[in-house]
Amino acid sequence: MELSCGRPAAALPGMEAESPGEDYESLPSGASLSTHMTAGAVAGILEHTVMYPVDSVKTRMQSLQPDPKAQYKSVYGALKKIIHTEGFWRPLRGINVTMLGAGPAHAMYFACYEKMKRTLSDIIHHGGNSHLANGIAGSMATLLHDAVMNPAEVVKQRMQMYNSPYKTVLECIRTVHRTEGLGAFYRSYTTQLTMNVPFQAIHFITYEFMQEQINPRREYNPRSHILSGAIAGAVAAAATTPLDVCKTLLNTQENMALSSVNISGHLSGMANAFRTVYQLGGIPGYFRGVQARVIYQMPSTAIAWSVYEFFKYFLTKHKLEKRAPY
Repeated sequence: MELSCGRPAAALPGMEAESPGEDYESLPSGASLSTHMTAGAVAGILEHTVMYPVDSVKTRMQSLQPDPKAQYKSVYGALKKIIHTEGFWRPLRGINVTMLGAGPAHAMYFACYEKMKRTLSDIIHHGGNSHLANGIAGSMATLLHDAVMNPAEVVKQRMQMYNSPYKTVLECIRTVHRTEGLGAFYRSYTTQLTMNVPFQAIHFITYEFMQEQINPRREYNPRSHILSGAIAGAVAAAATTPLDVCKTLLNTQENMALSSVNISGHLSGMANAFRTVYQLGGIPGYFRGVQARVIYQMPSTAIAWSVYEFFKYFLTKHKLEKRAPY
């Protein structure tokens, strides 16, 4: 998730900003690499795990040829049915690999983003803020994030599918590597990037627009960050659902779906995925699971934004308090 700092901010409550560069919207210039990585890792893990059961439902609802026993009409109905027929913990299968991936992926994302943003801003805008620098930094950070997260996504989604043959994460990794090769873990990488670029753009623009409407002074306001993040996540999630459906097909390699359109072996390539989804479901096929995706993304992005904004507020406040005369 791209968190740009390209806007002026008000001073912290009860304090005067020391200079234009020392405001809440920018993490302290002296913040270490580990600070950015810790903030990013916490935000990332919470973002991906709090709503994980809904993510499991989303993966199943995006199935193009679902088993008759795994056809669901609503998110609530799906969760209720999964727990009743497959056990209480079934919606959480694969959450461990998600946590293992999300922590380092988001840690590197935030660290790369902050470093690239400052470096490029110095070059493009001579120390000031540059929207171009923010955009380039976000794109570069996304490349790194997805490179780490994509293998975890493949394993996670295969664990989430109905009647998954894999009992453990390690078994899934070993089987996929042995039968499909290392490339299977990156089969959807280009689709993931193609999805994340517009997702980040829509997400960021919507968040900034909402902040202008409900928090024009850009103060630390948890409710405004949560609301803006939730709306931004919902809009971006709905708009990019077709790409997410294609990514799910590439990750899971649904046997029933592929055999029904006479595809032998493994499906690869975004264009082939788009064609296959259309063959199996027409235009509505591109929006399978959109309800679950939006319900999952709203609280997830709200959590990520609020956690990251809190870290910025807390760290800046701590720094200013240390500088204040006794």
